[in-house]
Amino acid sequence: MGGIAALAQAQGFRVRGSDANVYPPMSTQLEALGIELMDGYAAANLNPRPDEVVIGNAGIARGNPELEAVLDGGFDYLSGAEWLARNILRDRWVLAVAGTHGKTTTASMLAWILEYAGLEPGFLIGGVPGNFGISARLGGIQSTGETRPSSGAARHLLPGGEGKSFGPAAPFVIEADEYDTSYFDRRSKFVHYRPKTLILNNLEYDHADIFPDLAAIEKQFHQLIRTVPGTGLIVANAGDANIADTLVKGCWTRVEPFAAERDGWQAAEAAADGSAFTVMFDGAALGRVEWKLIGRHNVANVLAAIAAARHAGVAPATAAAALSAFEGVKRRLEVRGEVGGVTVYDDFAHHPTAIATTLDGLRQRVGDARILAVIEPASATMRAGIHRDTLAPALAAADAVYCYRSPTLKWDPAAAMAGQATVVDSIDALVAAVAAEAQPGDHVLVMSNGGFGGYHEKLLEALQHPSP
Repeated sequence: MGGIAALAQAQGFRVRGSDANVYPPMSTQLEALGIELMDGYAAANLNPRPDEVVIGNAGIARGNPELEAVLDGGFDYLSGAEWLARNILRDRWVLAVAGTHGKTTTASMLAWILEYAGLEPGFLIGGVPGNFGISARLGGIQSTGETRPSSGAARHLLPGGEGKSFGPAAPFVIEADEYDTSYFDRRSKFVHYRPKTLILNNLEYDHADIFPDLAAIEKQFHQLIRTVPGTGLIVANAGDANIADTLVKGCWTRVEPFAAERDGWQAAEAAADGSAFTVMFDGAALGRVEWKLIGRHNVANVLAAIAAARHAGVAPATAAAALSAFEGVKRRLEVRGEVGGVTVYDDFAHHPTAIATTLDGLRQRVGDARILAVIEPASATMRAGIHRDTLAPALAAADAVYCYRSPTLKWDPAAAMAGQATVVDSIDALVAAVAAEAQPGDHVLVMSNGGFGGYHEKLLEALQHPSP
């Protein structure tokens, strides 16, 4: 929603918004853009009366005081995904990145490849790519002095605002999330996006708060596949059985597999940590990637991004060269600081598969150095205990594991990870425990998809000023 706010402002709208518990990097991005953010929800936030209210899908449900005021007051409202479809995506070559894991990183790679090739892509990404420093931009815009007549947007432009239109088939990269659209539209957000190029990274069970089982998620992914035109392209993970099952249900678009054993997009001559490899397509070498990122999962992400970029006209050799300058994404194995020889990382991993692949990549990079894994099971699926039995195996590559047991957890991590993890009930106690254990040369990997109570800053401070 912060990215949507940024796009709306860039398009000439006057924007303000309400949210609760906003944390960096999105809160700082909104502040830098001068977008007014009201903390909490209240009917008073709708004064002065807006022309449109764009409603997100996280925590907004009947009973929310601001939502009730929208309904009682007869306000014009729509979902964030629908607003994007109407105002941004309908004139663009949409390149969508879908999957349980890797959406943010792969979308960031793809946007950077297109930028490096001079295509000036627009993008909306659920993180902040290091090469751009922002999570969203319009890109590919031409000032024409005329508003787009059929969009209905003209009445919302600021007085005297210049209308804008998109160039022909200007690319727009979007992170295509399978979470539902809003409280009044239970379809996945990505069915609104109508991509011409679609990446299907992987498909596992997640979002237990809205999906009863894997079959329900596969149904939504198949709805997405139904929206891709026959002239488009689907770039699909050849090693994912759930994606294969979904495609078998019906596919009307050309498919290029990646991470395949034989045909399609492959990586060869790869370094153990994934920091260098050759990109292959149908047995032919098309480019060499040597970059800052690590991990086998990121090698697969690269193959998908290069395949999608080629569909939009970028030669694989150019794409490989672009990735040598790729700066990664905030909160994706991001180094937050180093104190006394202890390196502290921040990672968004919140699913056992993502946790395992992130740990594997770090292990390949640091060798025999100790890794202390600190985890907050914060997603709805994690809090419900859906992954309780697979969490411990996913953390096996760590030398020590620390888990925060928040009051919202519906299961006991101490029992699930008996003998493997130190389980702590407060952020401050967790900081003290890790700070006391950490030694020079250690790597502390902090994993959470929330704010984690400012844990990283508190840990770095404790390492800087250890208790006597």
